[in-house]
Amino acid sequence: MKNLHFVKSFFMIAAGFLLAAPLNAQVTDEELAKHPEFTSSNYLVYPEPVNIKYTKVPAGYKPFYISHYGRHGSRFHHDADEYKYLYNTLSKADSAGKLTELGKQALAYAKVLATKAAPQKGDLTQVGVHQHEGIAKRMYKNFAEVFKDWSVAGKKITPHVKAYASTSGRCIVSMAAFMGELRALNPKIKPELISGKSYMNFISAFDWGKLDYSKVKTYTDESDKLWKNVNPQPFLKKLFNDSNYVVNNFEADKFYNRFFEIATSLQGMDKPLLDEITANAKVPADSFVNIFTTEEKIARWKAQNAWWYSLEGTSPLINSPNGLNFAKPTLQNILDEADAAIAADTTRGSAPIAATLRFGHDAALLPLAALMQLPIANAKVSDLSKLHEQWNDFRIIPMAANLQMVFYKAPKKPILVKFLYNEIEQMPGIELELPNPEHNAVKIAHGTYYYWNDVREFYRAILNNEKAIRH
Repeated sequence: MKNLHFVKSFFMIAAGFLLAAPLNAQVTDEELAKHPEFTSSNYLVYPEPVNIKYTKVPAGYKPFYISHYGRHGSRFHHDADEYKYLYNTLSKADSAGKLTELGKQALAYAKVLATKAAPQKGDLTQVGVHQHEGIAKRMYKNFAEVFKDWSVAGKKITPHVKAYASTSGRCIVSMAAFMGELRALNPKIKPELISGKSYMNFISAFDWGKLDYSKVKTYTDESDKLWKNVNPQPFLKKLFNDSNYVVNNFEADKFYNRFFEIATSLQGMDKPLLDEITANAKVPADSFVNIFTTEEKIARWKAQNAWWYSLEGTSPLINSPNGLNFAKPTLQNILDEADAAIAADTTRGSAPIAATLRFGHDAALLPLAALMQLPIANAKVSDLSKLHEQWNDFRIIPMAANLQMVFYKAPKKPILVKFLYNEIEQMPGIELELPNPEHNAVKIAHGTYYYWNDVREFYRAILNNEKAIRH
């Protein structure tokens, strides 16, 4: 059994691997075997960047505005009933004398979760708080000019930061953590914190009830092949001593999947909970995710990865824009807020807008990245068995995943913009198909810096359902 250094080392290994290659790099079965933590999908802790160097800013330019969308940080599992389901299933089996010794340890583990974690279902952990504090600190350090005082009409004016959050508590706390860190670095920053149902149309417009791909045969044929590779029986035999009992008392697939999701979520939990699990189960908390073999983790992740891809990605098997369309209001808000910030900068008649921050969910960020045709989320794959080679959910929507668009200005020169995803530069190879061929290409000014007017035109075309395709 590993010790409790697992959580910290898990985080650092994930960060090191993700930062060793571009965000949209392929991943192989061999690499997944070396880094099984990636199979936790959207529960992966934030891959904090280390020693990242950005492309040199073009001469004369300096950053003046940042547009951001961030997923909330690490949280408890979203459903209290699923914590309780694990405990009740194992408790009933224990009463019937059907648990192995490992099963009894799992029961002790599940009891702690049912009593301590279930009441906090979906809530942000302190691990999640620290993720947003870290992102804010690095944003301030990397783009310090954005947050410095401006001289307007001979007076020093501190830029203000506008922050929107989903009505979900974990998003509001994420916003508070982020803004708290910014203000710790510059107490004069003027915050505008916003949350409410009327803003959800662009913070998180996704509606789970409006997408049902279970009847799209081109998808289910491929997806079913992946789920057939997920066999819960070897895992269940480790916990239960009677296979007939399992058949007659609960759904094997349901138990297997619930156990997996909750076990992989432990990496985002705080130390007191992990310590209590260890004390009660008499084994380290990370032992329970390691009941699954590496092969079992990989097989299940491939099926889960395909689900996210087909639900909200660019899957040709679905051949529907519905998932991506949920991100259109968010993209519209990005353009509108950028227009307002640029206008404030141009007129210099009011306090400048340093940043627009948005704190929401994976179900909003994933389709946004795909709609914006960022390389990390723009793969077109029909053979889902090979999807992992081009598209990885753990790269796109780990906890605290974020998009940052950094805007730059220079005297008498056009505005530039740079894309960062999880704080790493992205180069969206995008072009327009417009009547005038001379305006088709979105021009790159230097390295990863794009002309904002071209980028804006490209995204306006997408919002207007004009033909805008990736280069």
